[in-house]
Amino acid sequence: MKKKLYKSGTNQVLAGVCGGLGDYLGVDPTIVRLCWVLFCVLGGSGVLAYIIAALIIPDEPANPEDVY
Repeated sequence: MKKKLYKSGTNQVLAGVCGGLGDYLGVDPTIVRLCWVLFCVLGGSGVLAYIIAALIIPDEPANPEDVY
């Protein structure tokens, strides 16, 4: 089965982007959130990247069997 990237509906703080990335990569979403904060502080463009990711990554389907 092919993995797909979705925003998390259950493990979300703002829009579910970091929770979805954590699920997709197989790591704890807290680690992804910490890396994203570092990206925002050090690079400055992390906020813009998060907003873009929140807009383009689809929401997690309510029923996983609906995904083909």
